[in-house]
Amino acid sequence: MSVVRFTAPPPGLEPATEFVLEPVPGAAGLFTLSSGETAARLFVLDASVYLPDYAPRLARTVLESVGLAAGVVPTVLVVANPAAQTTVNLAAPIVLNPVSGACAQVILEGADWPLRHPLAA
Repeated sequence: MSVVRFTAPPPGLEPATEFVLEPVPGAAGLFTLSSGETAARLFVLDASVYLPDYAPRLARTVLESVGLAAGVVPTVLVVANPAAQTTVNLAAPIVLNPVSGACAQVILEGADWPLRHPLAA
């Protein structure tokens, strides 16, 4: 379990900026993201584990906003929507500094990443 702090409240979860990121036992790369400020609890996936070909272009300003220096690799999380066919939001990844816990949700404009990408079994 670790505390993560968003540089700005994630869309739809205002005013919360501090969340607990907790691994789901037995599911590598799957986490819950919850806040004591709201009743919201999200499932997020480590994109490198579940979507190894997912490589969104992240602006340097985004990386700098979470305190990542050039050459430091961020953790990229995607929000999962569990259902009969689980989907993930590739259009708005969460960029996490794995050292400090600073993170930001980024809206990828002009990219062809879908809001509801089916997650393969």
